Amino acid sequence: MKKSELFRTSITFSLILSIFTINSCKEVKKENADTLEASEMESETSEPFFDLSLAQWSIHKMIRNDDVVPYTFAEKAKGWGFTGLEYVSQLYPADLENNEYSDEAINAFVEKSNAEAKKYGMRNVLIMIDRQGDLAVSDAAERKAAVERHFKWVDAAAKMGCHSIRVNLAGSDVPEEWMANSIDGLTQLATYAKDKNINIIVENHGGFSSNGAMLAEVMTKVDMDNCGTLPDFGNFCIKRSETGCAQEYDKYKGVKELMVHAKAVSAKAHDFDEKGNETEIDYARILQIVKDAGYSGFIGVEYEGNVLSEEEGIIATRDLLINAAKKIK
Repeated sequence: MKKSELFRTSITFSLILSIFTINSCKEVKKENADTLEASEMESETSEPFFDLSLAQWSIHKMIRNDDVVPYTFAEKAKGWGFTGLEYVSQLYPADLENNEYSDEAINAFVEKSNAEAKKYGMRNVLIMIDRQGDLAVSDAAERKAAVERHFKWVDAAAKMGCHSIRVNLAGSDVPEEWMANSIDGLTQLATYAKDKNINIIVENHGGFSSNGAMLAEVMTKVDMDNCGTLPDFGNFCIKRSETGCAQEYDKYKGVKELMVHAKAVSAKAHDFDEKGNETEIDYARILQIVKDAGYSGFIGVEYEGNVLSEEEGIIATRDLLINAAKKIK
């Protein structure tokens, strides 16, 4: 081969190699870009590890002050992007309390609520029960009567497809008595609810129930599969004063202790900063505790603030939950 031909062949080969190299680099860059874009998209569209329910207490002002019919609960929750409903018994006074919680009144509540939930494709999650007597009162007869007043709510929850009723452990202000009474009252009620496939759950809701260690010990001693807790992010005030909370339990410690027995979770919120974060609760930190406990059920939004309207506060709490879930491992 002549030198000129060899030179031309060499040039041609070099050009082909260069074109191949450039195209290969473009492909690598494109693959990397595609991978990054897919990763970012996955991060943006990833679903939280929990489902969203709405606690009806979040609209208690609408119901009490603005004459909003409580049976519009399902419609409103659906419109705000929730899939689960957490009812509050005391928000139906015209139907329930004024009729002394008769069987007829409760059956009517069940039928109306079921119809609305079905109409809007919502899931009935639980019922929060109030004003039915103290389950931790020291008088045994009074405690038994309170337990039995909750029986009809266990039946109602079963008819509605709920998994739980939330009860309160009000009663004795002596620690040892409160614990013994709580164990007895819960055991009686959970025994009745067991065959109905309904959980009896206790929220940290003031007094000794807001002492995470004490409430967790009660659950350990009751030792029944259908008796557990409903950890609330913000209800850890044990003693109140005229100016606010006189004795508060550490909320992060309390949630961690109560998550061991949790059947549901309540996301409390009052006020938000300019970035949309709750001013007193680190949602990312507390959600990490919830996730680390292996929980993946409903988390109920319970807005109780006074700055935003109830609708604005509900949406702000919902968005905070979703955004905080993206920040945890």
